[in-house]
Amino acid sequence: MYQTNMYEGMLAETVTMTGARGDIINAYFARPLGPGPFPGLVLAHHLPGWDEWYREIARRFAYHGYAALCPNLYFREGHGTPEDVAAKVRGAGGVPDGQVVGDLAGTLAYLRSLPYVNGKAGVFGTCSGGRHAFLAACRVPGFAALVDCWGGRVVMSKDELSPMQPVSPLDYVADLSCPLLGIFGQEDRNPSPEQVDRLEAELKQHGKTYEFYRYPNAGHGFFYYDRPSYRQEQAVDGWSKIWAFLAQHLAAPTP
Repeated sequence: MYQTNMYEGMLAETVTMTGARGDIINAYFARPLGPGPFPGLVLAHHLPGWDEWYREIARRFAYHGYAALCPNLYFREGHGTPEDVAAKVRGAGGVPDGQVVGDLAGTLAYLRSLPYVNGKAGVFGTCSGGRHAFLAACRVPGFAALVDCWGGRVVMSKDELSPMQPVSPLDYVADLSCPLLGIFGQEDRNPSPEQVDRLEAELKQHGKTYEFYRYPNAGHGFFYYDRPSYRQEQAVDGWSKIWAFLAQHLAAPTP
């Protein structure tokens, strides 16, 4: 717990790392200063892009004691403003699931190689990043916790599948190897409450450890304080659930 006479500091910078297929991509890294050991956290950004909100959230996680690394999942689509790059990605129908999972696997490996990381790392994402975080936690060994904030298209119908997204993440639930925290708005349509129900039923069927919180009077993106979707009361409570969940599953060093 923070005391007013404590030293406090963090380092935040752009770094390069190895992603899918051995590609070198860039990432935003924020960590507390000091020897640690700190838990690691992989951040999967949303379709609005590798933007200011995710860099700010990386620093927020660092403030709370996590080494947070957010890879640029759109690196290969070129550079410009986050909005311009995201528009290009949206027009192309997204980026390949396999590529994103490879990038997130590389992010996990980067964090776990650092001497001041305690050996445990979680994965966090919102929107499309929640979906990608879910996929990574099912397909990549080694994650100790998953936070999915209103990840859409986790439950997909056959006609929604595409070369970019060939498999519904729901089909991988049996492979989920870490506890899951889900944060959802009851007014959201992607995922809808019915889709969240279906995901929950699948998690129960496979005996997975999870916590779901469903917030009334909140829709998609209700953490985003700079948008009309923001809901202060629900967002504050949602963050409190995230801090408690991560402290439970990431704080202790691996034996």
